[in-house]
Formats: sequence, structure tokens, C-alpha cells
Amino acid sequence: MTIDSRTAPALPTADGTTSDVSTTANPTGPIPIPPGGSPRLDIEQVSEALLGRWADARREARERAARPELHRPIDASVAEHRERVFEQLGLLAEEGVSHRMLPEHLGGPNDNGGNVASFEELVVADPSLQIKAGVQWGLYTSAIVQLGNEEQQRAWVPDAMDLTTPGAFAMTEIGHGSDVQSLATTATYDPDGGEDGEWIIHTPFRAAWKDFLGNAAIHAKAATLFARLITNGVDHGVHCFYVPVRDADGELLPGVSSEDDGEKGGLNGIDNGRLAFDQVRIPRTNLLNRYGDVAPDGTYTSPIESPGRRFFTMLGTLVQGRVSLDGSAIRASQLALHIAITYATQRRQFSAADPTQETVLMDYQAHLHRLLPKLAETYAGAFAHEQLLLAFDDVFSGRADDPESREDLETLAATLKPTSTRLAMDTIQECREACGGAGFMAENQLVGLHQDLDVYTTFEGDNTILLQLVAKRLLSDYTSELKNVDRAGIGRFIAQRAEVLAKRHTPWARLGQSVADRGNSRRAFDSMRQAEFQEEMLADRARIKVEEVALSLRGAARMSPADAAAEVNKHQVEMLDAARAHAD
Repeated sequence: MTIDSRTAPALPTADGTTSDVSTTANPTGPIPIPPGGSPRLDIEQVSEALLGRWADARREARERAARPELHRPIDASVAEHRERVFEQLGLLAEEGVSHRMLPEHLGGPNDNGGNVASFEELVVADPSLQIKAGVQWGLYTSAIVQLGNEEQQRAWVPDAMDLTTPGAFAMTEIGHGSDVQSLATTATYDPDGGEDGEWIIHTPFRAAWKDFLGNAAIHAKAATLFARLITNGVDHGVHCFYVPVRDADGELLPGVSSEDDGEKGGLNGIDNGRLAFDQVRIPRTNLLNRYGDVAPDGTYTSPIESPGRRFFTMLGTLVQGRVSLDGSAIRASQLALHIAITYATQRRQFSAADPTQETVLMDYQAHLHRLLPKLAETYAGAFAHEQLLLAFDDVFSGRADDPESREDLETLAATLKPTSTRLAMDTIQECREACGGAGFMAENQLVGLHQDLDVYTTFEGDNTILLQLVAKRLLSDYTSELKNVDRAGIGRFIAQRAEVLAKRHTPWARLGQSVADRGNSRRAFDSMRQAEFQEEMLADRARIKVEEVALSLRGAARMSPADAAAEVNKHQVEMLDAARAHAD
């Protein structure tokens, strides 16, 4: 944000002279450190801690994001913004910014954590550019890398990386978004088609059109498409296919239809659109077959026998999007706070304490109170994201690629992405208001940042749905703890826990007990300020909420599926509360 350093002209006084109070009452610039003073924090040390393990990748990415040619245009039309972002994406492709994600057999360093850390910094330049890059390399290309075999990777990944083949990630449909298992697009195998069998990709009705797809309206020449795999009359569930959609000149291929989603509430540098397919044929080998394959005769095989586990394993390989959005939301919060705090250390208002010196905003307690808690939350979010990124890199590098580690990663991503994106929306709005009218000016980024980040709460998993997944995992873990307890023991345990919960239900009751135990209210309150005690309180709160839901649902296992679903629905709000408590 640029602050005008000019001052008002000297004003006439009652005695006819002029006063230069205006030049001293409203000076601009950062609050100076008093002579002989020093910052209370080691700024360099804090900065290094926030950069985390991939500090060098972040520094390089921040230098890139600072380049004007990558910045968001303020007054561009939707069409102009789209073309500018596509050109910017070409610059990133030329510089090989996503090279880190590639495995060694494709010429990359297999540095998945560094790749995501670098990607997150692009939100500072233009969120549209960041998400456009995320669609191209984090979704479309990553699907080929994570779900395809080595031959498929060598065939399609190089053109995806250098932008010869812009791509779309075709999962969401008009009729189904979060419920991926119910997608309606079909891929029916024809053993007599082509030289070696073909898939017939078909959109059976309007609600099955693929929708909200980045790159689909204009730029995509291919798509990694999710459809129901049908062979020999058997539906084997949703799988991923590589489907060309446009020719080299950008014209739609026969049988492929496209529509433009038009102007959106934000991220208008991305050409979101719809795709539909009318009996489009692709080779048998265009099935990305890491978790399921079909032989020329139509025989289906999979290394994972359970269809449900196969489906969730496949989706788990695509967790990178949620990891990236968690970090991007934190970075957006950092940007908003940087703008608002910089403004607050320069902007001066009112002079109650000194008639010749107005007070800087950051000296007002109310202003501190609106910004510093958000700063603290953002610091916490940054450190939490670092743990998520470390777990992600361990799994995707192969160092800890086992079912339990993958499940833990997916749960952590589903926990933090809703938390950080909600924090970003609240923080950006608070920062906008804290900057007054200046915060509402487009050139100062906050309004545009709020518009662009809004959809982060929805894509890559609706926040409410993700928290429900977290709650389900917490309840599953709780149930697993009781598996080795005999029936009588379970009954006693449930009765005992119900009694404990009844006694400890309110924080005030626990506080009173704490005072009684310690015998001194002052010592009790002082101890509650300690980090260890607060962490224990938060953890205990999460455990209690999970136990409350588990006890409420203990009879659901004996119900019919319909009755059990209805019973769970009665406790959805409590499940969300438990998930949020776990996030805290």
C-alpha cells in the first residue's frame, strides 16, 4: 500500500500568522524505534521460523511474485484478465516453476513439499494465476502422475508441464460435487472398438455435464476426467481417464461440447466452464490405471479388492489441492495483515493526548485488538500448515507412504483447510475495515483479495463436508479404542464416561474445581495462562465433544441403514463442533 507522504499547507491562525501544525500533526512513515531501544522480537528468527523447511523455495517464489508482469490487473475486463493470466502461466512454464513436483524418472527432484510451498506464494501476485497454475499442474498434471502408469506419464506429462497441452480437471458435475461416488458421466468399454478396445465417454443428461472446471471454457486441450467405469455390464465405480477435448487450433473435438461459466464473484482470470461428451471414443490405454485396469477382453482387475477402499485411495492421491489451499489461505491472511498493519503504523487520527501530534492508529488499544488476534491466529496457522506440508512430503516422496500415514494426512488436510480458509475470509474483512476507505480501494488489494479467496471455502472440498469427514474419522478412532474391551467392560466404560461428562460439561464447573484443587485462585488463573495447560484444555475439550457424539450415536450400529443415517443427521451439528474442537 502506498501512503501519500504529502502534508496539507500551513493554516492561518487567529493572530494572522500561519501554523505548520499540519506538517507535524500528521507525519507519515513507520513508527520509529525510540533512541537506544530495540525490537522486542528477533524479527529475523521469527521470519525464518515462518518460512519453514522450504525457506529457499519460498524466497525464490516471493521474488517471482513481486514481479509486476505477474500481478493482477485492476481495470481489465474478464476476457483481458483471462488472456493475461494465460500468458503469465506461459512465463511460469518457461521457468519450470512446477518442476519440483516431478518424480525422478520424469527428470524432477520429487520435491513435493517445495513445489507446494512455492505454489502458495503466487497468491500474492494474483490468486487467479495461482489457481490457474494449480489447475494445470496441481490437478490435471498431478492426476496423471499420481493415477497413471509410467508409460502414460512419459506420454502426457511433458506437454502438460510446458503448456503444450493445457488441461482441465473434470470431476465436478452440475448434479454432483462433493458426492464424487455418485458422478453420472460414464466410460463404457467396447472391446471391439479401435485396434485394442475403446472407452465410450458419455454425458447421459444435463446434470451430468462437468462444471466449474478451470481451463474448460477456452484453453483446455485435454482433461483428466472422472467417470463410471463400465465393462462387461458391470459398473466398477468412478475412475480417471485422459480425454482430449480440443485440437491444436483450440477447436472442440467431435462429440465434445463446452460452455463458459461466465463472470464469477472472483478469480475471473480463470476460464471456468462446462464440458459434455456425446459417445466420445478414446483408446483403452487412456484409463489412468494405477488402481484399476481393463484388459483387451474387458476383464477388470485392481490391486485393491474393496471398491470402497479403492475409491477413497484414489481420491487420497489428490489431497495436494487441499494442502495447497491451506497454505495459500494462510499466505493471503499474511498479505492482508501486512497491508493493514503497515497502514496502521503510518495513519494518524485525533490528538487528544497532544494538540500538536496526532496518534498513530496502532497506538489505539481497539485497533490492536482487531488486528493482533488475527496475526496470532495466522502465525498459528502457518506453523500448523508447516506440519501438514511435512506430512504431505513424507507421503508423496514415498518415505512414509503407507495406508495409515495417508489416512492421517487426509484427515489433517481436511481439518486445516476449512480452518485456514475461514480465517482468511475473516482476516481479510477485518483488515479491510481497519484500513477505512483506503481499504476499499482496488489498488490496495484487500477487496479483490476477499473476492478471490471467497471460493477457497468451497472448492477442493466444501468446508462443512470436510469437517464432517474429520468428525467421522474421530468417531472411528474412538470406536477402535473400544474394540478390545469386552461387552461388560464397554457398558461400564460408557456409564462412567457419561457420569464424567455430566459433571464436567461446563467450563465454569471445571474452573471452580481447579481453584478448589489448587487452594489459591490467583495461582490457578496464572497456571491457566501457561501453554501446556491451555493445550491440555483444548485437547480435553475435543475429547469430550467426540465422546458426547459417540455416546449419542452408540445405538446407531444396531439400526437399519436408513434409521442410522437419520440418527447421524440429528447429531450433525455436534459432529461439526467436535471437528472444530479437534482443529483448535
